[in-house]
Amino acid sequence: MGRGVRALLYVGSSHWRERGAMPGRCQQSPVLAGSATLVALGALSLYFPEPAGYGKYTETLTPSAVRLPAGAAWFLQELPSFAVPAGILAWQPWSLFGLPGTVLLVLFCAHYFHRTFVYPLLNRGRPFPLAIIFKGFVFCMGNGVLQGYYLIYCAEYPDEWYTDIRFSLGVFLFILGMGINIHSDYILRQLRKPGETIYKIPQGGLFTYVSGANFFGEIVEWIGYALATWSLPALAFAFFSLCFLGMRAFHHHRFYLKMFEDYPKSRKVLIPFIF
Repeated sequence: MGRGVRALLYVGSSHWRERGAMPGRCQQSPVLAGSATLVALGALSLYFPEPAGYGKYTETLTPSAVRLPAGAAWFLQELPSFAVPAGILAWQPWSLFGLPGTVLLVLFCAHYFHRTFVYPLLNRGRPFPLAIIFKGFVFCMGNGVLQGYYLIYCAEYPDEWYTDIRFSLGVFLFILGMGINIHSDYILRQLRKPGETIYKIPQGGLFTYVSGANFFGEIVEWIGYALATWSLPALAFAFFSLCFLGMRAFHHHRFYLKMFEDYPKSRKVLIPFIF
């Protein structure tokens, strides 16, 4: 195993083991396999010529599929990403400023608490095909297990990790990205009145500069998470998010250009002023 992988799998000292914070022995093989799977899925998403068949692409790509309402679909799909890590956390000793792995997993749960219990209640999107929901459920289950297992049973951090620049900058980026993501979703919801199905050009916030402002925010979140955890599973998830959501942003940008003749020509796909 290369030194780079070992550095990501074994961060810091043996401080956690000495404090008895690892109730089970870390198995490296499933961590590596899960991380490699995320990277492979991210790379594969770059080669699909058509977007995933949900949202604005549902009718054109999966016209005859059995569907669930968008709110219920998002709840069922995202639930494992919250429930699995939250279940792992529930078995851990807890304090206000606990072990870094525990605190970092709380950040992961915070994102998916919003995606599971808040976002579905506000969502006005189109119904989801059952096949898409099932795929999302399986992915969220696997990723929830991987991130939770690694941070609780494998990750090791020194006492001074809370003051490390990687932790501080990573948490800042995570919170910033989550704020951008939630604000961008709010802008998208305001485009339609209840019952409307027409498409409008998003305006305001980062939509002034990019078509995929909500996707940009979530990508920034997971890059921050990868930096704060300094872990291979989080890095793999950030890579997957960049690939999958980046392609989603590209397809949205192409859709808007075809749909609206007056769509702002200076607006980029995902990264302001760059791409």
